Amino acid sequence: MKTWQIGAVRITKVVESDGVPTSGMFLFPAANPEFVRRHAWLRPHFATEDGKLFASVHAFIIESQGKRIIVDTCVGNDKPRRVRGWNRLQTPFLQRLAEAGLPAESIDTVLCTHLHVDHVGWNTRLVDGRWVPTFPNARYLFGRVEWGHWSAEKPGPDDDDILGDSVRPIVEAGLADLVEMDHRLTDEVWLEPTPGHTPGHVSVRIQSEGAQAVITGDLMHHPIQCSEPDIRNNFDSDPEAARLTRREFLSRHADRPVLVLGTHFASPTGGWIRRSGEHWRFEVSGPPEPGR
Repeated sequence: MKTWQIGAVRITKVVESDGVPTSGMFLFPAANPEFVRRHAWLRPHFATEDGKLFASVHAFIIESQGKRIIVDTCVGNDKPRRVRGWNRLQTPFLQRLAEAGLPAESIDTVLCTHLHVDHVGWNTRLVDGRWVPTFPNARYLFGRVEWGHWSAEKPGPDDDDILGDSVRPIVEAGLADLVEMDHRLTDEVWLEPTPGHTPGHVSVRIQSEGAQAVITGDLMHHPIQCSEPDIRNNFDSDPEAARLTRREFLSRHADRPVLVLGTHFASPTGGWIRRSGEHWRFEVSGPPEPGR
């Protein structure tokens, strides 16, 4: 568990799973060990000496103006998934939420930056053979564009039924609100369109008392994409749109005191974008100095 204070806003990271180095080629076909090792700045937080990548699956809980907003609900327990490491998980995620002082019943808003498998899982939990809402007192915010895209598709026989076990039960329970890609949750928290990874993908902006932060969602999966913004990702639905979105994001936030919280960035997770030649780096040492 890690927390950040952005003005009057408190952000808490609660981890479902992390810490296991994996082949970069799971995410990026070009990210073989030699490719990863070229970027020495990734070590020790985000890559190993032998060229594997660290990543994390976690949620962020934003406390703003009396609201508790959970952003992206990870993979979830008990769900049949094709990715072996995510299949029928049994993790103490809800216990970790409670230990952070953020029990499920205290959450009043669930926000999914997009509707991929590792961002919707804890929307529901298995009770007596049925998928029921995990956060019974919350409204669940799904992007209207995102829902329109995925709800029009039917999973094939070998596909995970992600909407069936993690999204439709929320809609059927009457707890879902479809929102636009620039929806404002509070005066301090709003959505920002960052399409490409999926058609309706959004990031989350936070601004309070002069301080700023942004939760990336999957516009970037790993800090290596700062130095390699054009690298192809195995899971982007529109690779060219994702590339342009990523470059615009990096350029806009570079050398500014905007805390970037990576939705899959391993600990320490939060950092700042710095220019490095023609590209960028993700630095965790501290924000840029004023005037620089």
